[in-house]
Amino acid sequence: MAPATAVAQFQDFFKADQLAADKDNVLVKTEQNALTKSFPNYHLDNEFNFSPIRESTVSRAMTRRYFADLDKYAESDIVIVGAGSAGLTAAYYLGTRRPDLKIAIIEASVAPGGGAWLGGQLFSAMVVRKPADAFLREIGVPYEDEGEYVVIKHAALFTSTVMARALSLPNIKLFNATAVEDLIVKADQDGNQRIAGVVTNWTLVSLNHGLQSCMDPNTINAHLILSATGHDGPFGAFCVKRAHQAGLVPDLGDMRPLDMNRSENLIVKGTREVYPGLVVSGMELSELDGANRMGPTFGGMMFSGIKAAQEALKVFEERKAANEKCI
Repeated sequence: MAPATAVAQFQDFFKADQLAADKDNVLVKTEQNALTKSFPNYHLDNEFNFSPIRESTVSRAMTRRYFADLDKYAESDIVIVGAGSAGLTAAYYLGTRRPDLKIAIIEASVAPGGGAWLGGQLFSAMVVRKPADAFLREIGVPYEDEGEYVVIKHAALFTSTVMARALSLPNIKLFNATAVEDLIVKADQDGNQRIAGVVTNWTLVSLNHGLQSCMDPNTINAHLILSATGHDGPFGAFCVKRAHQAGLVPDLGDMRPLDMNRSENLIVKGTREVYPGLVVSGMELSELDGANRMGPTFGGMMFSGIKAAQEALKVFEERKAANEKCI
Protein backbone atom coordinates (compact mmCIF):
# COMPACT_ATOMS: atom_id res chain seq x y z
CA MET A 1 0.00 0.00 0.00
CA ALA A 2 1.39 3.43 -0.97
CA PRO A 3 2.05 5.77 1.99
CA ALA A 4 -0.26 8.43 0.56
CA THR A 5 -3.10 5.91 0.25
CA ALA A 6 -2.57 4.71 3.83
CA VAL A 7 -2.60 8.28 5.13
CA ALA A 8 -5.80 9.01 3.21
CA GLN A 9 -7.47 5.93 4.70
CA PHE A 10 -6.47 6.92 8.22
CA GLN A 11 -7.77 10.44 7.60
CA ASP A 12 -11.09 9.01 6.40
CA PHE A 13 -11.24 6.76 9.47
CA PHE A 14 -10.66 9.60 11.93
CA LYS A 15 -13.05 11.85 10.04
CA ALA A 16 -15.80 9.21 10.30
CA ASP A 17 -14.92 8.70 13.96
CA GLN A 18 -15.19 12.44 14.63
CA LEU A 19 -18.56 12.59 12.87
CA ALA A 20 -19.79 9.75 15.08
CA ALA A 21 -18.50 11.56 18.17
CA ASP A 22 -20.21 14.80 17.09
CA LYS A 23 -23.45 12.87 16.60
CA ASP A 24 -23.12 11.36 20.08
CA ASN A 25 -22.49 14.81 21.58
CA VAL A 26 -25.63 16.16 19.92
CA LEU A 27 -27.66 13.26 21.31
CA VAL A 28 -26.26 13.78 24.79
CA LYS A 29 -26.96 17.52 24.72
CA THR A 30 -30.49 16.88 23.43
CA GLU A 31 -31.14 14.40 26.23
CA GLN A 32 -29.69 16.78 28.82
CA ASN A 33 -31.84 19.66 27.59
CA ALA A 34 -34.93 17.45 27.75
CA LEU A 35 -34.17 16.47 31.33
CA THR A 36 -33.17 19.80 32.85
CA LYS A 37 -36.77 20.92 33.28
CA SER A 38 -37.45 18.06 35.70
CA PHE A 39 -34.26 18.42 37.76
CA PRO A 40 -34.81 19.52 41.37
CA ASN A 41 -32.87 22.41 42.81
CA TYR A 42 -30.26 21.43 45.40
CA HIS A 43 -29.46 24.25 47.79
CA LEU A 44 -26.06 23.23 49.17
CA ASP A 45 -24.86 26.54 50.54
CA ASN A 46 -23.40 27.18 53.99
CA GLU A 47 -26.88 26.93 55.56
CA PHE A 48 -27.25 23.31 54.44
CA ASN A 49 -27.51 20.51 57.04
CA PHE A 50 -28.69 16.90 57.00
CA SER A 51 -31.54 15.89 59.28
CA PRO A 52 -30.17 14.83 62.70
CA ILE A 53 -29.90 11.10 63.48
CA ARG A 54 -28.44 8.88 66.20
CA GLU A 55 -25.94 6.21 65.21
CA SER A 56 -28.06 3.52 66.86
CA THR A 57 -31.00 4.55 64.69
CA VAL A 58 -28.97 3.71 61.59
CA SER A 59 -27.96 0.33 63.04
CA ARG A 60 -31.53 -0.54 63.95
CA ALA A 61 -32.89 0.54 60.57
CA MET A 62 -30.50 -1.90 58.85
CA THR A 63 -30.59 -4.84 61.22
CA ARG A 64 -34.35 -4.79 61.80
CA ARG A 65 -35.03 -5.07 58.07
CA TYR A 66 -32.29 -7.61 57.40
CA PHE A 67 -33.37 -10.00 60.13
CA ALA A 68 -37.00 -9.57 59.11
CA ASP A 69 -35.95 -10.63 55.60
CA LEU A 70 -34.04 -13.63 56.97
CA ASP A 71 -37.18 -14.69 58.80
CA LYS A 72 -39.45 -14.07 55.81
CA TYR A 73 -37.29 -15.88 53.25
CA ALA A 74 -36.32 -18.83 55.47
CA GLU A 75 -39.22 -20.45 53.61
CA SER A 76 -38.97 -19.35 49.98
CA ASP A 77 -40.79 -20.48 46.88
CA ILE A 78 -37.70 -20.29 44.66
CA VAL A 79 -34.07 -19.66 45.55
CA ILE A 80 -31.81 -18.36 42.78
CA VAL A 81 -28.13 -19.09 43.39
CA GLY A 82 -25.94 -16.58 41.58
CA ALA A 83 -26.76 -12.99 40.62
CA GLY A 84 -24.98 -12.77 37.28
CA SER A 85 -26.65 -12.03 33.96
CA ALA A 86 -28.56 -15.35 33.85
CA GLY A 87 -29.61 -15.29 37.50
CA LEU A 88 -30.77 -11.67 37.46
CA THR A 89 -32.68 -12.22 34.22
CA ALA A 90 -34.38 -15.27 35.72
CA ALA A 91 -35.25 -13.30 38.86
CA TYR A 92 -36.79 -10.47 36.84
CA TYR A 93 -38.79 -12.88 34.68
CA LEU A 94 -40.11 -14.85 37.66
CA GLY A 95 -40.84 -11.76 39.71
CA THR A 96 -42.84 -10.07 36.96
CA ARG A 97 -44.71 -13.15 35.71
CA ARG A 98 -45.45 -14.58 39.16
CA PRO A 99 -45.67 -11.73 41.69
CA ASP A 100 -47.21 -14.19 44.15
CA LEU A 101 -43.94 -16.13 44.50
CA LYS A 102 -41.37 -15.39 47.21
CA ILE A 103 -37.96 -15.37 45.53
CA ALA A 104 -34.58 -15.19 47.29
CA ILE A 105 -31.33 -14.54 45.41
CA ILE A 106 -28.10 -15.75 47.01
CA GLU A 107 -24.90 -14.13 45.72
CA ALA A 108 -21.44 -14.92 47.09
CA SER A 109 -19.90 -11.62 46.02
CA VAL A 110 -20.50 -8.27 47.67
CA ALA A 111 -21.22 -6.86 44.21
CA PRO A 112 -23.90 -8.72 42.20
CA GLY A 113 -23.60 -8.91 38.42
CA GLY A 114 -21.03 -11.67 37.93
CA GLY A 115 -18.94 -11.16 34.81
CA ALA A 116 -21.47 -8.87 33.14
CA TRP A 117 -20.01 -5.53 34.23
CA LEU A 118 -17.65 -5.50 31.23
CA GLY A 119 -17.44 -7.06 27.78
CA GLY A 120 -14.45 -9.13 26.67
CA GLN A 121 -10.92 -8.40 27.92
CA LEU A 122 -12.13 -5.57 30.19
CA PHE A 123 -13.67 -3.67 27.25
CA SER A 124 -16.81 -1.65 27.91
CA ALA A 125 -19.29 -2.59 25.18
CA MET A 126 -21.60 -5.60 25.47
CA VAL A 127 -22.51 -7.61 22.36
CA VAL A 128 -25.92 -9.33 22.29
CA ARG A 129 -26.91 -11.56 19.39
CA LYS A 130 -30.45 -11.42 18.08
CA PRO A 131 -33.18 -12.30 18.98
CA ALA A 132 -32.13 -11.57 22.59
CA ASP A 133 -32.49 -7.86 21.81
CA ALA A 134 -36.19 -8.38 22.60
CA PHE A 135 -35.30 -8.68 26.29
CA LEU A 136 -33.30 -5.44 26.17
CA ARG A 137 -36.37 -3.66 24.84
CA GLU A 138 -38.52 -5.16 27.60
CA ILE A 139 -36.31 -3.82 30.39
CA GLY A 140 -35.48 -0.56 28.60
CA VAL A 141 -31.78 -0.88 27.71
CA PRO A 142 -30.76 1.21 24.66
CA TYR A 143 -28.45 -0.29 22.06
CA GLU A 144 -26.97 0.14 18.59
CA ASP A 145 -28.42 -2.21 15.97
CA GLU A 146 -25.69 -3.83 13.88
CA GLY A 147 -27.93 -6.17 11.88
CA GLU A 148 -27.36 -9.68 13.25
CA TYR A 149 -26.46 -8.37 16.69
CA VAL A 150 -26.80 -5.29 18.88
CA VAL A 151 -24.26 -3.45 21.01
CA ILE A 152 -24.88 -1.85 24.41
CA LYS A 153 -22.46 1.03 24.93
CA HIS A 154 -21.38 -0.32 28.32
CA ALA A 155 -22.07 -3.73 29.83
CA ALA A 156 -22.74 -2.04 33.16
CA LEU A 157 -25.78 -0.36 31.62
CA PHE A 158 -27.43 -3.75 31.09
CA THR A 159 -26.35 -5.19 34.43
CA SER A 160 -27.42 -2.20 36.50
CA THR A 161 -30.75 -2.01 34.67
CA VAL A 162 -31.75 -5.67 35.01
CA MET A 163 -30.60 -5.60 38.63
CA ALA A 164 -32.70 -2.53 39.38
CA ARG A 165 -35.72 -3.99 37.59
CA ALA A 166 -35.47 -7.23 39.58
CA LEU A 167 -34.64 -5.80 43.01
CA SER A 168 -37.38 -3.18 42.84
CA LEU A 169 -39.98 -5.96 42.78
CA PRO A 170 -41.58 -6.52 46.21
CA ASN A 171 -41.36 -10.32 46.02
CA ILE A 172 -37.58 -10.52 45.47
CA LYS A 173 -34.82 -10.28 48.09
CA LEU A 174 -31.08 -10.34 47.36
CA PHE A 175 -28.74 -11.74 50.01
CA ASN A 176 -25.29 -10.79 48.73
CA ALA A 177 -21.95 -11.55 50.42
CA THR A 178 -23.64 -14.88 51.19
CA ALA A 179 -22.37 -18.24 49.97
CA VAL A 180 -24.25 -21.48 49.37
CA GLU A 181 -22.25 -24.17 51.17
CA ASP A 182 -24.51 -27.15 50.53
CA LEU A 183 -27.87 -28.34 49.26
CA ILE A 184 -30.80 -29.61 51.33
CA VAL A 185 -31.94 -33.02 50.04
CA LYS A 186 -35.14 -34.69 51.25
CA ALA A 187 -37.02 -37.88 50.46
CA ASP A 188 -40.78 -38.36 50.23
CA GLN A 189 -42.81 -41.28 51.61
CA ASP A 190 -41.78 -43.42 48.63
CA GLY A 191 -38.09 -42.67 49.08
CA ASN A 192 -37.84 -40.37 46.05
CA GLN A 193 -35.22 -37.72 46.68
CA ARG A 194 -35.42 -34.07 45.69
CA ILE A 195 -33.52 -30.88 46.41
CA ALA A 196 -35.50 -28.80 48.87
CA GLY A 197 -33.32 -25.85 49.85
CA VAL A 198 -29.83 -24.46 50.36
CA VAL A 199 -27.32 -24.19 53.19
CA THR A 200 -25.84 -20.70 53.50
CA ASN A 201 -23.13 -18.81 55.34
CA TRP A 202 -21.42 -15.45 55.14
CA THR A 203 -18.95 -15.63 52.24
CA LEU A 204 -16.08 -14.48 54.44
CA VAL A 205 -16.84 -17.35 56.82
CA SER A 206 -17.02 -19.86 53.96
CA LEU A 207 -13.63 -18.73 52.69
CA ASN A 208 -12.00 -19.11 56.10
CA HIS A 209 -13.36 -22.32 57.61
CA GLY A 210 -9.85 -23.74 57.72
CA LEU A 211 -8.51 -20.89 59.83
CA GLN A 212 -10.73 -21.34 62.87
CA SER A 213 -13.16 -23.68 64.59
CA CYS A 214 -16.28 -24.75 62.70
CA MET A 215 -18.97 -22.12 62.31
CA ASP A 216 -22.29 -23.72 61.51
CA PRO A 217 -24.37 -22.35 58.63
CA ASN A 218 -27.94 -21.19 58.13
CA THR A 219 -30.60 -22.76 55.88
CA ILE A 220 -33.35 -21.74 53.48
CA ASN A 221 -36.09 -24.18 52.51
CA ALA A 222 -37.47 -23.76 48.99
CA HIS A 223 -39.64 -25.67 46.55
CA LEU A 224 -37.13 -25.07 43.75
CA ILE A 225 -33.50 -24.05 43.39
CA LEU A 226 -32.50 -22.21 40.22
CA SER A 227 -28.72 -22.29 39.95
CA ALA A 228 -26.79 -19.82 37.80
CA THR A 229 -23.34 -19.79 39.38
CA GLY A 230 -21.29 -19.67 36.18
CA HIS A 231 -18.49 -21.92 35.00
CA ASP A 232 -15.93 -23.46 37.32
CA GLY A 233 -14.26 -21.09 39.80
CA PRO A 234 -14.08 -20.33 43.56
CA PHE A 235 -17.88 -20.45 43.82
CA GLY A 236 -18.60 -21.29 40.17
CA ALA A 237 -20.70 -24.27 39.07
CA PHE A 238 -21.29 -24.94 42.77
CA CYS A 239 -24.67 -26.64 42.63
CA VAL A 240 -23.83 -29.09 39.84
CA LYS A 241 -20.51 -29.93 41.49
CA ARG A 242 -22.19 -30.57 44.85
CA ALA A 243 -24.99 -32.55 43.19
CA HIS A 244 -22.35 -34.66 41.46
CA GLN A 245 -20.48 -35.27 44.73
CA ALA A 246 -23.76 -36.41 46.28
CA GLY A 247 -24.44 -38.80 43.40
CA LEU A 248 -27.49 -36.87 42.20
CA VAL A 249 -26.20 -36.12 38.68
CA PRO A 250 -23.84 -38.17 36.45
CA ASP A 251 -20.24 -37.35 35.62
CA LEU A 252 -19.57 -33.71 34.79
CA GLY A 253 -18.82 -32.91 31.17
CA ASP A 254 -16.28 -30.11 31.75
CA MET A 255 -16.40 -26.95 29.64
CA ARG A 256 -15.02 -27.28 26.11
CA PRO A 257 -13.02 -24.67 24.14
CA LEU A 258 -14.71 -21.51 22.93
CA ASP A 259 -17.25 -21.61 20.09
CA MET A 260 -19.76 -18.74 20.27
CA ASN A 261 -22.18 -20.01 17.64
CA ARG A 262 -22.36 -23.46 19.16
CA SER A 263 -22.24 -22.49 22.82
CA GLU A 264 -25.08 -19.95 23.04
CA ASN A 265 -27.51 -22.30 21.32
CA LEU A 266 -26.46 -25.26 23.46
CA ILE A 267 -26.72 -23.33 26.73
CA VAL A 268 -30.25 -22.08 26.02
CA LYS A 269 -31.49 -25.42 24.67
CA GLY A 270 -29.86 -27.31 27.56
CA THR A 271 -31.36 -25.15 30.32
CA ARG A 272 -33.54 -27.53 32.35
CA GLU A 273 -34.34 -29.19 35.65
CA VAL A 274 -31.37 -31.54 36.02
CA TYR A 275 -32.63 -33.17 39.22
CA PRO A 276 -35.99 -32.82 40.99
CA GLY A 277 -35.91 -29.39 42.58
CA LEU A 278 -32.77 -28.12 40.77
CA VAL A 279 -32.94 -26.06 37.57
CA VAL A 280 -29.57 -25.09 36.08
CA SER A 281 -28.90 -22.20 33.71
CA GLY A 282 -26.11 -20.16 32.17
CA MET A 283 -22.49 -21.25 32.01
CA GLU A 284 -22.93 -23.64 34.94
CA LEU A 285 -24.45 -25.93 32.31
CA SER A 286 -21.15 -26.01 30.44
CA GLU A 287 -19.58 -27.82 33.40
CA LEU A 288 -22.46 -30.31 33.52
CA ASP A 289 -22.99 -30.98 29.81
CA GLY A 290 -19.54 -30.24 28.41
CA ALA A 291 -20.78 -27.32 26.32
CA ASN A 292 -18.34 -24.93 24.69
CA ARG A 293 -17.09 -21.78 26.31
CA MET A 294 -19.23 -18.83 25.20
CA GLY A 295 -16.94 -15.81 25.31
CA PRO A 296 -18.04 -12.16 25.48
CA THR A 297 -21.51 -12.40 23.97
CA PHE A 298 -24.46 -12.28 26.35
CA GLY A 299 -27.70 -13.13 24.55
CA GLY A 300 -27.35 -16.77 25.56
CA MET A 301 -27.08 -15.82 29.22
CA MET A 302 -30.22 -13.70 29.08
CA PHE A 303 -32.28 -16.30 27.24
CA SER A 304 -30.96 -19.11 29.44
CA GLY A 305 -32.16 -17.12 32.46
CA ILE A 306 -35.59 -16.72 30.87
CA LYS A 307 -35.79 -20.40 29.94
CA ALA A 308 -34.70 -21.41 33.44
CA ALA A 309 -37.55 -19.34 34.85
CA GLN A 310 -39.97 -20.95 32.40
CA GLU A 311 -38.73 -24.44 33.29
CA ALA A 312 -39.06 -23.63 36.98
CA LEU A 313 -42.66 -22.52 36.54
CA LYS A 314 -43.51 -25.72 34.64
CA VAL A 315 -42.67 -27.91 37.64
CA PHE A 316 -43.21 -25.47 40.50
CA GLU A 317 -46.65 -26.65 41.62
CA GLU A 318 -45.55 -30.30 41.52
CA ARG A 319 -42.41 -29.60 43.57
CA LYS A 320 -44.38 -27.46 46.02
CA ALA A 321 -46.94 -30.22 46.56
CA ALA A 322 -44.16 -32.76 47.19
CA ASN A 323 -42.41 -30.48 49.68
CA GLU A 324 -45.56 -29.81 51.65
CA LYS A 325 -46.03 -33.53 52.31
CA CYS A 326 -42.73 -33.77 54.19
CA ILE A 327 -41.15 -31.95 57.10
